[in-house]
Amino acid sequence: MATIILQVPDESLVSKVKQACKMLMGVASVKIQREKAKPQLYDPETGLYLNDASIKVIEDAVKGKGVTQYNSLKDFYKEMGL
Repeated sequence: MATIILQVPDESLVSKVKQACKMLMGVASVKIQREKAKPQLYDPETGLYLNDASIKVIEDAVKGKGVTQYNSLKDFYKEMGL
């Protein structure tokens, strides 16, 4: 047996696509699996949602990836060449 996966971006068409697939000769079953909505970060000041790249940067910072710590502001200035 083989499995074919269809992605239907328009939720209103899902039931119609399911019915159409059932009518195809040789189709044993049709199952619907909805993707869980990915949480989005919202900025109330601008009214915009952050894009995937911005969310990744925030997640990396929370995990400490690419984060540099300094013992003092003086050490920071020295590292920056100031």
